Formats: sequence, C-alpha cells, structure tokens
Amino acid sequence: MRYILAFFIVAISANSSLLDFKYIKDAKSAYLSGDYKRAEELYSKIEKDEAKFNLGDSLYREGKYREAIEVFNSISNKKLEAKKLHNIGNSYAKLGEIEKAIKAYEDALKIKFDKDTKYNLDLLKKKKEEQKKKQKQSQDQNKQQDKNKKDSKDTNSQNKDKDKKDNQNKNRKNKDNNNTDSKSNQKNKPKPTPNPTSNKKQEQNKNKNKKENNSTDAKSFATPPPISNMEERKWQRLLNRRGINSLMLEIDNKNRKRGENIDEINPW
Repeated sequence: MRYILAFFIVAISANSSLLDFKYIKDAKSAYLSGDYKRAEELYSKIEKDEAKFNLGDSLYREGKYREAIEVFNSISNKKLEAKKLHNIGNSYAKLGEIEKAIKAYEDALKIKFDKDTKYNLDLLKKKKEEQKKKQKQSQDQNKQQDKNKKDSKDTNSQNKDKDKKDNQNKNRKNKDNNNTDSKSNQKNKPKPTPNPTSNKKQEQNKNKNKKENNSTDAKSFATPPPISNMEERKWQRLLNRRGINSLMLEIDNKNRKRGENIDEINPW
C-alpha cells in the first residue's frame, strides 16, 4: 500500500513537472512573440518563483506596473532578490515614483552589483536633481511674481496717495490763488476819479438853477416893474375918457399908508 501511494505521488509530481514544463515553454514562446497577455496566463499557472518572476515581467510589459510589483514582492527565492529589486525599481520608475525606484535600485546593488542597475540609479538621481532644480526655480519664480505683484500694488497705492495729495495741494493752491487774486483785485481796483470839469459844470448848473429859482421867487414877490410910458399914456387916455384925472404912480413901501393892505402892494 505504501508503495502504491508513493507511486501515485511520484506520478503526480512527474505529471505536474510535465505540465509546468509545457506551461513554461508555451509562456516563453508567447513572451518572445510579444503576446504578454498569453504569457501572463500561462506563467500564473506555475507556482515556482521563476515563473512568478516571468509573470511579473509579463505584467510589466503590459504596463500593469502595480500588479507587477505585487508579483515581484511575492518572490521569496533569495537568488532572484537582486533581479527582483531591479525590476521593482523599473516599475516604480515607470510610475514616476522616483524615490521608491532609487531605493529599490540601491537595495539591489547592495546584494549584487549590476551595471544596468547602476546606470538606472544614476539616471534617476540625475533626474531627481533636475526636478529639484526646476522646483526651486519655479518656487523662486513664484516668489518673484508675488514680490512683483506686491511691489506693483504698493507702488499703485503710493501713486494713488501721491496723486490724491497732489490734487489736494493743487486745489488748495488754486483756492488760495483765487482768494489772493480777489483781494488783489479789490485792493487794486481804481477808485472813481472825480471829473473837475463835470463837477464844475454841475456846480454851475446848480448855481444857475438856484439863481433862477431865486429870480423866480423874486419875480413872484417883488414889486411889479414900472409901467412903460406907452402903457401909461394908454391908461391915461382910458381914464380921461372916463373923466377921472389921476396919475398912475409907482407904489412902494415908502409911500404905503398906514393900515393899507399889503396885498394891494403885492398883488397876487
């Protein structure tokens, strides 16, 4: 019974080895022909670390970098450790995770030196330095832009304040000038110069009017002028015709009789 059981175990192992060999052969053929999908399917049926390594490589070729990293990390064979880390570094590099890629390359070189691994490591370190330099330049540029914006804002604010003060001073100066001009105009405004001729003429007219008024008043209240000889003869003839022989005499205050009415001397 023991022999029969042992036979079956050997037979199954032999059969598994034959299947693995067939899968490996077909997977390798698919890999070399570029059919990485088929190679992935065949390598996934084999539990050996070598098959896992090739499976991870097939996933890498397909662009499935995260899945490839998971497969590489599942390999426990120490003989494959350096190569596994190299491929993990490649996968991280494709993902743009440079820090993790550099660490994987450095860990691989600690186990075994490989010129390809060293080349990739130096290349990524150089790329990292360039990224730092670009990042610093970008930061400096942003700082300079922020500084320029701030300076421009401060300059605009100062210019506005300056313009405001200039306008205030200008308005104040214009106001003062207007007040000064107004006072100067009032002060320098010529006083009316009296016209001697006009004043003299006005004075003469005034005296003339006064004289005429006085003359009118005198005429109104003075003794009537004496009757002319012609009029006297006229009145004499008239009286003679009436039979009254009297003389027309000029009457004045000297010849006024006592009790005589003044109206008779100075008729209306």
